[in-house]
Amino acid sequence: MRTVIFDLDGTLADTSGDLIAAANRCFERMGGPVRLDPVADASTAFRGGRAMLRLGLERAGTPDEAVVERWYPELLDAYGDAIDTHTVLYPGAVAAVEALRAAHVPVGICTNKPEALAETLLRRLGVRDLFGALIGADTLPVRKPDPAPLAETVRRLGGVLAQSCLIGDTETDRKTAAAAGVPCILVTFGPDGEAVRALTPEGVIGHFDELGAELARLTG
Repeated sequence: MRTVIFDLDGTLADTSGDLIAAANRCFERMGGPVRLDPVADASTAFRGGRAMLRLGLERAGTPDEAVVERWYPELLDAYGDAIDTHTVLYPGAVAAVEALRAAHVPVGICTNKPEALAETLLRRLGVRDLFGALIGADTLPVRKPDPAPLAETVRRLGGVLAQSCLIGDTETDRKTAAAAGVPCILVTFGPDGEAVRALTPEGVIGHFDELGAELARLTG
């Protein structure tokens, strides 16, 4: 592959603890008894702030999309205030990205996290300079699984979409790559674990140490 694009949450970094904490702060302010669990509900956390709010409201027996939209900006504010308290990069992530860069492979990030929050998190984690491009949920008028954000990330790196690969962890990433007509490698160390194999991605890795070989196999 001549260009490799990474998802962020659940792929490069385990952000679930801080995302869940932000959602729980919202539920506390709502005055209800609902709390999300940072382990059991991690998969929902990686599907976004609205998904967490919906889950909590459903458990409270008060599902209401208007309430979700009302509290979503507050969830983002709460998350931004404590964005890196629990978040860690997955083992081997930095080494894998550095290996691609050493091989002159452009690398970027295409995430459904709002761009400003993604920028902040990557800088707090000390890895922003490893990535030549970053596209967030609000960078374009559309977001994943629409293929446009992936295509734009590749374009900003000077790459060719047909010669790129998306590394992700969810069905959203799988659908994005499929819509773009490019291969997708899903990780099994995210909250969905081995279940991602059912999405029939072109590749699967259980640790970032395996990424180089998997990319070579797909290129091969």
